[in-house]
Amino acid sequence: MALKVELKPRERIIIGQVVIRNDEQRTRFFIEGEAPILREKDILTAATADTPAKKIYLAIQLMYLAQDPTHEHETYFQLVRDFINAAPSALPHIHEINNRILSDDLYKALKAARKLIVYEAELIENAKRV
Repeated sequence: MALKVELKPRERIIIGQVVIRNDEQRTRFFIEGEAPILREKDILTAATADTPAKKIYLAIQLMYLAQDPTHEHETYFQLVRDFINAAPSALPHIHEINNRILSDDLYKALKAARKLIVYEAELIENAKRV
């Protein structure tokens, strides 16, 4: 079954190891086969990964896009250890992410990491109120 993708003007998408940038018009195409796919709205860069949770997301993103995800494991686990030391209440989110990684479902690990980013923002907001 093919994945239908619609790109807005100048929107980017990563398919495997390739970045595709759309032209000036909305475009629709179908992707057949197996490859990691990330739309621009789901892509973080080193510059935009400006919080600990976003850095965890970036590490998972790099695992998802890599041919050998184990190269990012050391970085990921160090970031997770630091995050849990700072915010032990985030452990359920980390467990969900780790379970997705261990079951080799890195796309769902990215989705779980998005929840961690939201949780981190809530923690920061609550800390500002105190």
